[in-house]
Amino acid sequence: MRFTLKDYQVDAAGDTLKELADAREFYRGASGRVSSVALTATTGAGKTVMAAGVIEALFWGSEEFDAAADPGAVVLWFSDDPSLNQQTRYRLEQASDRLRNRLVTVEHPFRYQKLQPGNVYFLNTSKLSKNSLLVRGHDDLGMLSDVASTPDMVPYTFWDTLKNTIEDEDITLYMVLDEAHRGMGRRPSTDTPTIVRRLINGHGSVPPMPIVWGISATVKRFEEAMSAAGVQDNRIRLRTITVDPLRIQESGLLKDDIVLDFPAETGDFNTVLLRRGVRKVKQLSAAWADYGVAQKEPEPVAPLLVLQVPNKPSPAEVASAIDVILSEWPEIGPNAIAHVFGEHTAQSFGPHSIPYISPERVQDATYVRVLLAKDAISTGWDCPRAEVMVSYRPAEDETHITQLLGRMIRTPLARRIEGNDVLNSVECILPRFNKATASRVLEEIMGNGLNEAGPEIGPRILIDPELMTPNERVPALVWELFSALPAETLPRKHANPMKRLTALAHALAADGIVPEAGRVAHERLHGVLDGLAAQYSKEVARAESDVVTVEGGTVRGHARYGMRADETWTEAADERAIQEAYRHGARVVTPDIARTYIDHLAEEADDEDVLRDAHVRVAALSMLPQTRPALEGTADLLAAEWLTKHRVAVKKLPESRQSLYAEIAAMSTDPQLIPMALPRNRQEETRRSLGEKVEVIDQRPLHLLSDEDGMFPIGKLNPDEVQVLDTELQRGDLVAWYRNPTGGRDSMSIAYQDAHGAWRSLRPDFLFFAEGAEGVQASIVDPHGSWLPDALPKLRGLARFAEVYGEDFHRIEAISRIDGELRVLDLTLPEVRTKVLGAVDADSAYRDVSLAY
Repeated sequence: MRFTLKDYQVDAAGDTLKELADAREFYRGASGRVSSVALTATTGAGKTVMAAGVIEALFWGSEEFDAAADPGAVVLWFSDDPSLNQQTRYRLEQASDRLRNRLVTVEHPFRYQKLQPGNVYFLNTSKLSKNSLLVRGHDDLGMLSDVASTPDMVPYTFWDTLKNTIEDEDITLYMVLDEAHRGMGRRPSTDTPTIVRRLINGHGSVPPMPIVWGISATVKRFEEAMSAAGVQDNRIRLRTITVDPLRIQESGLLKDDIVLDFPAETGDFNTVLLRRGVRKVKQLSAAWADYGVAQKEPEPVAPLLVLQVPNKPSPAEVASAIDVILSEWPEIGPNAIAHVFGEHTAQSFGPHSIPYISPERVQDATYVRVLLAKDAISTGWDCPRAEVMVSYRPAEDETHITQLLGRMIRTPLARRIEGNDVLNSVECILPRFNKATASRVLEEIMGNGLNEAGPEIGPRILIDPELMTPNERVPALVWELFSALPAETLPRKHANPMKRLTALAHALAADGIVPEAGRVAHERLHGVLDGLAAQYSKEVARAESDVVTVEGGTVRGHARYGMRADETWTEAADERAIQEAYRHGARVVTPDIARTYIDHLAEEADDEDVLRDAHVRVAALSMLPQTRPALEGTADLLAAEWLTKHRVAVKKLPESRQSLYAEIAAMSTDPQLIPMALPRNRQEETRRSLGEKVEVIDQRPLHLLSDEDGMFPIGKLNPDEVQVLDTELQRGDLVAWYRNPTGGRDSMSIAYQDAHGAWRSLRPDFLFFAEGAEGVQASIVDPHGSWLPDALPKLRGLARFAEVYGEDFHRIEAISRIDGELRVLDLTLPEVRTKVLGAVDADSAYRDVSLAY
């Protein structure tokens, strides 16, 4: 893979591979049952990248997923849109260099008797329509035809190729249904199955599809589609892998904020708001340029302005819009404007000739700074550098607006810019909307995919926010204390300590912190293997004997007397058998360590016998049950040692590199300590609409980020949170406070396990910084209702955190309203932690050991 998968992508790919392995066993077993598997994730989660990881593992196996290769695997990627297939192929090429030469678009003439293993074939609905040259002459009933069937002397129709492929016992055909809810209903006037249903269920002499792998945005869409296709009775429905939307948002792959702008009065404001959009994209360009300089990025992000026009745009109106753009942004020039209309040719608007660009090229064509579009451009298209959209759509077109907006929510660098709301947001400007009609866009966003996980999980929706920047009234000492506070990573399901150590070593060497970190790491692990060989010498010798010999048995029966004799035999293993044992062993110790350990054992020896013995030793050591745990334990210890020792040096690196080290630290099955990133800015609403009135939101002083007057809006706080904040402000010793955001490294994060044992992130509501006898100290205060279902798991997580990091804080407190009164649990006290960890519910813990707040 050319991309490093996010943690949730690793888990989803691993789970999908397990389900596909079960599907393969069902099909190859005695029953020969066909089955279906589904992978669902919200818009922008990177489903195609996950699919690339799965397909690589199917074709070549994977150490990371502990998956063996399927030598007969062939993938048929099906959608109802040829442009979607084209974009998917482009993305797979970007994601995987190994797949690049194995992606085949099915076109006429297609002269293959069977689909070839190790390839991905792209097919769409129109290719299988009755008049398509690929299938012309095919007999649906499986009977002979009196008419010459295949055109252009092609010996097989595609249905013939499909039939031959499925019937070959050495081939396993996996059919991917991309956006699997499409193309599977019945035709309006007849019950004739659609093409997709015929593919899944089979027809005539063509057998049913062995394994169907659906990739969709929601579970409901896929399940309804499979039910409509009539496959529920004869196809085993295996598990649906659903990616947690919270993990997607926390990964930083999606932008945190969606900002909506619209006029507050009636009138024609197209030009005014278009100028506003141009100014915003220019401001973003400057912000990205500054970020690129600070982070030493070779190519800073070039933000894109998308101008959305109606399906039948007025040439004069579009020409006027282009004039406005060029007058406001003259430095880009006319060549920086392109369109993605359905007419794939240059379009004339007044004096302007605007060239066409294919959607998949927009992201990389950074010379294009303004893009003219109509609706969602095309299914599956996205453009992370598209950061401002001005829509000329009328007020009744909220669906088209949100569809296009959904293509703009990925972060340009595939990661969050820590502490910077401006660079983590997308802006939507609606000149033809007002307050009432804009609310429909909000409803569409919240209900149809962009925020389908709910307001607490998806991106924030902001209307006309103001920018909060570092508060000049907060002492520098507070910022220093903030950056030193401990936070925790979210443990990972498929963590590999040796892979983590290798990644850390590469990073430390690349940054010049530990110049030969890779050699040091491998030498440490080689020492572990040497120690195991000495400690378990007898076991290793037996294992080596097993590697170099092949044992078998012979059964002899006497036909006349009915006698039976069993015999055993041994033969010397040949090079092929030894190499197979070595490959299996390399999966246990990892291929990199296996390779360098052979170099360590051979010590530049040219003798073939020495190299052979080294391969045998690796295979034998991998058979010891102690080998993998010993290597993983040593890798964990060395990684922890380096992360602790070089913490200060890492803090001096650019933010992008610090994020990399945070990712590496998180590659563990246990919570890991990471430093917090400083917040640079935050977008917050300062006004709210109440009917026809506009109300100024209440504000409070001393927040780390504030407006020019040192104030921060508290409109998002609930009444209990407001009471807690006001109480802390009234104590008289408060120097600063911080409203903890819901994601990013500028957020205090604490790992906890929910009721099902899954790891989650707790983000306490407040950090308070108060002056005391020992100087300025930080406190965690988290108002959270004891009646909520996650209250007890979060209390336990906070208690565990206090046990480990309590000395870094003045107070660690949880607050809830009990019988109308705010009560507090002081988790720095051992007896309170003990009570919380043993409580049956949060309410009982508060009633037993809490104090009045």
